[in-house]
Amino acid sequence: MTAVTVVDVADVAPRESRETGLTVRTTLGPETGFDALEQAVLTCPPGRSRHIDVGEVEETLFVLEGEGAVHVRAGAHRLEPGVGVYLPPGSRFELECAGQPELRVVAVRIPDPTPGPPSPPQVCRSAEREAQAATTNRQFRIVADPQTGLRSATHFVGYIPTDRAPDHFHTYDEVIYVLEGQGVMHAGSLERPVAPGTCIQLPARTVHCLENTGSEPMRIVAVFRPAGSPAAAFYPDGTPAYQANQDPLQRRRDL
Repeated sequence: MTAVTVVDVADVAPRESRETGLTVRTTLGPETGFDALEQAVLTCPPGRSRHIDVGEVEETLFVLEGEGAVHVRAGAHRLEPGVGVYLPPGSRFELECAGQPELRVVAVRIPDPTPGPPSPPQVCRSAEREAQAATTNRQFRIVADPQTGLRSATHFVGYIPTDRAPDHFHTYDEVIYVLEGQGVMHAGSLERPVAPGTCIQLPARTVHCLENTGSEPMRIVAVFRPAGSPAAAFYPDGTPAYQANQDPLQRRRDL
């Protein structure tokens, strides 16, 4: 059975890619026993990378730091922190860093994508997407999903308040990158501190809680498959943890 894994990106040895000109830190994926998704942090120095081939997978990017552009299909799209990119199978792209700080992105590859008609690449500024509600006053913004072309998964930014959510599980496999905040990842006997740069591998149906122990909301970016709503969570007994327009804690008391 695949286990929950918590990795600090700073502890991952960097690999210099001669093919692309990028520095790559592979954080989660087959090397950590997780075949559903592969997460890596890519660093582009000032200037333009060489061609990067997506291959027969779907790929998402999310800008962590720096400014620049992504060049894909003869077009250039501005990149800055909070911008997400969807790249369909067969894409070829280049990253360009405008200067210091270096351009850093978290990339997630989704193997064996869901069959379907090809979609064009998409670029999204997450702050411009509508905030939606989830369990225990949590919120999320969808960056990419099947409605915008990402066939196999959902890419979102999540906001975790200081209220601890009850233990729960999801029916999807997920990789998470902590953008802001301090907290603890609880999963069975596992209790690991998390902070900006923490990466979490969360197999489907794992009972867990990502607790915010700071004084400000925690912010994460995550990708999960199969696609769906980040609000689709269940208590350990299988009871749905959230219904729209109803306080989930009150609903639990009513059962």
